[in-house]
Order: sequence, then structure tokens, then C-alpha cells
Amino acid sequence: MPISSYRPRLRDLRPLVPASLPAPSAPTLAPALARTTPASDFAGRAGYDPAHLPDFAVALPSTAGVRSDVRAVPGRDDGRLDYTHFSLVLSASRRLALFTAANLDGAQSVSVPRGGDPWALDGRLPAAAQVGKELYADNDFDRGHLVRREDPNWGADAATANRDTFHFTNCAPQLSAYNQQTWLGLEDLVLGNTRRQHERASVFTGPVFRADDPVYRGVAIPLAYWKVIAFVHDDGTPSATAYMIDHDVDLGRVELIFGLYKTYQRSVAAVERATGLDFGALALRDGFSNEEAATGARVERVIRVAADVLV
Repeated sequence: MPISSYRPRLRDLRPLVPASLPAPSAPTLAPALARTTPASDFAGRAGYDPAHLPDFAVALPSTAGVRSDVRAVPGRDDGRLDYTHFSLVLSASRRLALFTAANLDGAQSVSVPRGGDPWALDGRLPAAAQVGKELYADNDFDRGHLVRREDPNWGADAATANRDTFHFTNCAPQLSAYNQQTWLGLEDLVLGNTRRQHERASVFTGPVFRADDPVYRGVAIPLAYWKVIAFVHDDGTPSATAYMIDHDVDLGRVELIFGLYKTYQRSVAAVERATGLDFGALALRDGFSNEEAATGARVERVIRVAADVLV
């Protein structure tokens, strides 16, 4: 089979074993050469601003529930990596982001053309702590932005923000059958609304890490992702909404890992349960979380088109 047509198959993958059992060794590729941004280049990056929304402070989610998995960052005690208009915290065990947090500003949005934006490692961390280009070589895995490229591109530093999104710390392996249309349509809805209404939003995104995620080239591949959006309604009401996209295929019954995905509007509380993160009082601003708390029943809504979103 020609290298160019290679697709990872289930026989190339293995499930993670429960944490209580010793994990078998897995073959990995030798690290491929990748550009590295020197740590000094990030001097002055302020990162995510919890006071970005008017009269609605939105702190980063607490990682207390997953503290042992937070990748240490030199000079910090919270694992936070700051970029232009966004920040993230990396998982030590998975070498992918536990979460990303970005500030959007529709009034100052700048369209930055894409082109000549090579992915790079973050020099503030060892290369071995990051999943780099070796995972994505000669297969159908996409280098998926967690903080969407356009989201932090606003104000005088838009071009810098654009470049900052092209770091492997902000990247996750997304499958070729990933529900791009619905998930990106949701992001378009958020970004488009902030531009049209000249409003702001704070967007948190990340993968769901599960013990049975399949492993490819030594990397456990997330099969689900989540997004939490904080914003202020036209009437001034602080609000939040949450979404999850999940693989909808029984991996034991299909040949390829690539399959259908479904996007759901879920509760912030559901994201907390899936990730171990704590969004604090943000769940109180989410109608789905409040309904779950009142009824004790799971609340979700399948999203096929942007009009299915309830805010």
C-alpha cells in the first residue's frame, strides 16, 4: 500500500488498560524534526483574561480534580501556558491540552490570512512533553486547532495571536471523519455572532480523556471533544452553554477507526463530569445544568445545524 494512502486501522491501535494495571510498552516513532519557538519569544504574553466579559468574571476552570496530571511549567505553579488572547494547561500523561481558554472580541476582530504558518513546539516545555509532528505524518489525522485559529485574532496583536495558535500544545489529532461541518458551524455561529453584534465571548475547549481511548504511535487518541462558551445576553444576563462531540461507532465492530460523530448541546455540569475540571459558578449560568440539577435527569440536544442550538 503506498504511503500516501495509508490510514490508521484498528489493528494499528490498542486500548489503554485501566490505571490499576501496568501498561504494556507501545512502539513509537522517533521524534520528527519540528520547529521550536524559544521560550524567550513568549515574554509578555498575557494569555486568557478572566475579566474579558463586561460585568461577568469568568475564571479558568479549576484543575484540582486532575492536579496530578497537570504538566508543570517553569516559573508557574498552575501549569498555565499563556499565548496572545488565550491560555492552556497541558496533560502530563496524554501530552495534549487538558483545556484551552480563549477571549473573543467581535468589535476588534481582524481577518488574518492563513499561509506559511508552520506548526511548532513550545520551547517552554521539553519536546518529549508535547505530541509533535511525528503523530501526523503519512496518515489521515488532522492537526486540529483547539483554540480556533480565527478566535484570538483581534486587536493590534492579531497576527501574533494567529501564529500562537500554530503550536502543538494547541493541537489535537482529529479524525478525517470528524463532524467538521457541524462542529465548525458551531464555531462559526459563535465567532459570527460576536462580529455582528460587536460582542465578546470566552471559549473553553478540550478533549475528553478516557481509559479505553485507542493508542496510535504511542498516543492515546481522544474520541470526544467539548466546548464551553461564556457570554452576556443582549439583556445583560451572564450566560453559558456547553457542547460535546463524540464518536458514534462501536470500535469493536468496524474495521476503521474513522466513523460518524454526533454533536450534542450538553450541560456545563456534564463537561465537568467528563473531564474532572471545575467551572465553578459557570454552571449556574447554564440552563441545561440547572435543569439537570432540578430534575436529576441527563439533558442533551443533538445539534445538526446551527439553528438547533439553544442559548
